[in-house]
Order: sequence, then C-alpha cells, then structure tokens
Amino acid sequence: MAGLLAVAAAVALNRARRLSGASAVALGLAGAALFGIAGVHAGEEGRWFDRRFWPTVGNTVLFVSLTVPGVTLSALLIAAALNRETRAMGLLRTLFFLSQVLSVTVVTLIWQIMFSPRQGLIANIIELFGGSPITWLTDERFAMAAIVIATIWWSLGIAMILFLAGLQDISKDLFEAGALDHCTGARAFWYITLPNLKRTITLVVVLQIILHFQVFGQSHLMTQGGPNDETQVLVRYIYQTAFRDSELGRASAMAVFLFLIMGAFSVVQFLVGREEKG
Repeated sequence: MAGLLAVAAAVALNRARRLSGASAVALGLAGAALFGIAGVHAGEEGRWFDRRFWPTVGNTVLFVSLTVPGVTLSALLIAAALNRETRAMGLLRTLFFLSQVLSVTVVTLIWQIMFSPRQGLIANIIELFGGSPITWLTDERFAMAAIVIATIWWSLGIAMILFLAGLQDISKDLFEAGALDHCTGARAFWYITLPNLKRTITLVVVLQIILHFQVFGQSHLMTQGGPNDETQVLVRYIYQTAFRDSELGRASAMAVFLFLIMGAFSVVQFLVGREEKG
C-alpha cells in the first residue's frame, strides 16, 4: 500500500510539473521496490497485518484529510478579511489567535460543553429550530466530525498569521494595476492573491499535515477513541500499545511508521520548494 502510494504520488507530482523527471523516477522506484518486497503488505498473509492498526491509520488519514483543508481554507478567508491596518482588525486578529494559546485540555473541555446534548449551545440552537439534539461524541456518524470541528477552531491561529504575513508581502502595485483592468474583489483574490500565496499555502498545508498526524488529545479526552474505535487515532493506539499493553516492540514499529509518513510529507515540501526556486 505504501509503495503504491509513493508511485502514485511520483506520477501526480511529475504531471503537475511540481517534481523533476529524475526526482519522480527516484520516488517511483523506491515505492515500487517497497511494494515488491515479499510479504510487506497489509493483507491477512502479510507481515503488516493488524486488525486494529490499519483501521486506526484510516481514521487518522480521514481526520487529517478533513482538518487540513478546513484549517487552510478558514484561515485564508479570515486572513483576507482581516488584512487591513485598523485598530478593529488588530483586535479581531488577537481574538482569532487566542484559541491557539489554549491547552488541549481546555479546548476539549470547551467543546465537550458545546457538544453536550443537554446543555450545549449547539443543542440549544437545534432545539430552537425544532430539531432533536445530536449526541455528537457518542454517535458513530458524528464523533469524528466533532473532533475535527474542535481541532479546526483550535488550529486557526498559526495558519492565519502565516497567511497574513503572505498577504502583506504582496505588492500593492499588483492590485492597483488589476483595478485598472476592472480586476477587483473576488477576481483580484483569484487572479492576484492566490497565485502570490502558492508558497505560503504549501507551507501551511504541509505543516498542518505533519501536526495533525500527531493528533492525540482530542481523541483521548473527547471520545476516548470511541464509539467502536471510530475516532481511534494512530498516536493514541501507539500510547495504548506501549503503556497499557506493554508491547513496546510493536509500539516502536508503529512509531517508526508514523515518522516515515511525516518524513515523506517533509520531503515532498522540500522537493516542491526546490522545483519552484529552480
């Protein structure tokens, strides 16, 4: 599986012209070699077979795939809205950044109250419109969404600051020239702002991927990995395997697997950045 993903990533990056031919071939060959090693696969006859490990990896990937776009898009829109030099904008930036300084314990406590079907704000709003309260943290359909929402709210601060720095680095002359061609508002954002934020967006996305693959506290404190392991994530499973089950060897192997995932995304960021400079 990992080998096939590496081959697919190499082809996609090369076709998107984000990776040179030589780098794409090297990445593809490494992935093919990994896939070709006898027994190194996740099937029942493979050396990597584990009934809980791969579903946990899937939960972690799902969490990351929902959280990273959510954080990136929300932070970009908020940064664009707050990219003005006024006292009110400065105050709003501070308010949006405040969630970032809270500990995971405080964040999860706040959102447990918010998601409470009895006294939570969300339940009260739903009841106001005649709906039935949702048991967010104990319903298999909504538990993952609950920790994703809490994480997006918690993680906006740093991403917003990075986007603000990128926005303020764009020359105002570009917007003035665009205005002469009636390129304003949404068109200016699409044709001027976004192209000049490519490197910032890449940085934010890769940093968020690496950060959120290490998710632990939200799952551990809000849902305890449930219901039915629907929110069990990789770091929590490693923690349980090592310190609850005392299987340090297996836990170490899983930790190396997690390190390789984060290392792969770091390499992709390095290669993409090098190709852009070239």
